[in-house]
Amino acid sequence: MTKEELQAAVDAIPYFYHRIELPFGIVTPGWAPISAAAYRIPNNLAGKTVLDVGAWDGYWTFEAIKRGALRVTAIDNFSDTIGGKVNADRSRQWETFDLCRSALGFEYRENRAFWQNGRQGIRRANCDIQNVYDIDESAIDSYYSHVFMFGVLYHLRHPLMALENVRSLMTNDSVLHIETAILDGCPSRYTSHVYAGDECCLEFYPGAEYGDNPSNWYVGTLRAWVAMVQAAGFKNVESWRLTDTPQHISQCRGFIKASV
Repeated sequence: MTKEELQAAVDAIPYFYHRIELPFGIVTPGWAPISAAAYRIPNNLAGKTVLDVGAWDGYWTFEAIKRGALRVTAIDNFSDTIGGKVNADRSRQWETFDLCRSALGFEYRENRAFWQNGRQGIRRANCDIQNVYDIDESAIDSYYSHVFMFGVLYHLRHPLMALENVRSLMTNDSVLHIETAILDGCPSRYTSHVYAGDECCLEFYPGAEYGDNPSNWYVGTLRAWVAMVQAAGFKNVESWRLTDTPQHISQCRGFIKASV
């Protein structure tokens, strides 16, 4: 594509979740990640296999390739439409992902022989991340050295079971990376209580109580999410917040790093 063609293709899409730097200085008009550095993803992923759960536009899939990952599998089920009045029509599914991947020049292959030849590349697959029960059926590798679950846990009906399924795809030297909505420093959706962060609890949202988004099911304190990760069998759990003084619901985010 020429610069004009790429810009026109980006402009034709009503909503991007991720802000992705493309050739010719073009940047997709997304807002996430708020701070890529806050995720603390290793700069060197040379030779690693990565599973990106809930990839959306593909920011972290492409970032893993840029950092040297050998194979990256991106999965999504397009269930999160953001909510509210945002025009996040996801019926076109992988359109934004494919546009960015093509513009960045990253190879996309379905053929298993391609991966076995040791060539760097990307695979994408539809997978029910609402449950993450069939994750192994869409996996190109038996095990992953790094699993990204960014903006996923609070969209799951059964987050503990999802974590257990993810763990089954990891080996002893694998690393789980999580970014999720948290209650720390934020008011309850139901009362005037503001969570200080020392509580171990989750709020359940049967409707669109959190972020005006019906696909948001649970949000917990960071301590509660850590306890759930540990209950799923993960070890060496580290956690930190995006900020201790969130000014908006979008800043009520926490991060977890854990190993098997």
